[in-house]
Amino acid sequence: MQQIAIRIGRSPSTISRELRRNAATRNGKLDYRASTAQWKADLAARRPKAAKLVEHEHLREYVQDKLSGVLRDENGQVRGPFASWKGRNKPRRADRRWATAWSPQQISNRLPIDFPDDESMRISHGAIYQSLYIEGRGALGRELVACLRTGRALRKPRARAKKLRTGFITDDVTIGARPDEADDRAVAGHWEGDLIIGLNRSAVGTLVERTSRFTTLLHLPRKDGYRTAAAVKNGPALSGYGSESVRDALAMALTPLPEHLRRSVTWDRGKELARHAELTAATGTKVYFCDPYSPWQRGTNENTNGLLRQYFPKGTDLARHDRRDVQAVADALNNRPRKTLGWRTPAEVLADQLHSSSRHGVATTS
Repeated sequence: MQQIAIRIGRSPSTISRELRRNAATRNGKLDYRASTAQWKADLAARRPKAAKLVEHEHLREYVQDKLSGVLRDENGQVRGPFASWKGRNKPRRADRRWATAWSPQQISNRLPIDFPDDESMRISHGAIYQSLYIEGRGALGRELVACLRTGRALRKPRARAKKLRTGFITDDVTIGARPDEADDRAVAGHWEGDLIIGLNRSAVGTLVERTSRFTTLLHLPRKDGYRTAAAVKNGPALSGYGSESVRDALAMALTPLPEHLRRSVTWDRGKELARHAELTAATGTKVYFCDPYSPWQRGTNENTNGLLRQYFPKGTDLARHDRRDVQAVADALNNRPRKTLGWRTPAEVLADQLHSSSRHGVATTS
């Protein structure tokens, strides 16, 4: 059993348990046959089984209270806005019901602490999700999904959750492969970028140089035929921030710069830069992608996006702004003195970098 466990990467106790539970016993011996073991496993997993939350009222009340209990002030008064559940996902830009909102995982792991001597007060977080989402196992009311942080009315399938559509990101373009010189801002020419998203699939691209904090905004107008022409399978995105549009806008912004001022671009993991290899071939600028759920790795860009929301608020259609509007906003930011630059402006710092390159005879591509 030890050798089998090592070979398949499992614990020896798992192998022992499998042999004990699912071995064939028809001839009086414990012979393990895969077909018989699978039949026994399917039999043991057969539904319907009574859900644990259906059978244990005390456990059900505990789970329900931690998931959906109301918030009260020091006087015992219920606090928070009124919000009814309509059987759909959480409302967009609207009030949600205030609740204690413990996650199923928090509830599951807190039970042994609150009830150390009561083994009946145990349940896995998966069983709680099943009671919420699977019809026929609903010991908990379906409306309680509104108390989950995601607020989803339907559970996202595990396969879809694990499938990250980032096949265009390989190890050689992750942020770990980025030169160390980009980290300390001592060398100019390393940029960070992202998109600011607006209503109706509108967007403005942002590009910030790490040393000077100079900001370049990418105008991404919708293409002809948006919402009027028939959709073409695997065709270019007409919304304005498809991979082709973003590639072309970045190339237009980076190409006029001297080579030493377009060393690299660090981007979020969005599919809008799936054509990064073509961008690198056209401009010579290396592209790197942040780790998943790590926006702090593009801290300069995230800070700039926050400043830009003064001009491009959330919930507005950004496609109504033309190229001159976008450039005017970029100019406003680049001529604003920054404390981190000794109260100089990003435009002044970038001008010094350009002047230094021409003084040392660095050729430009403009």
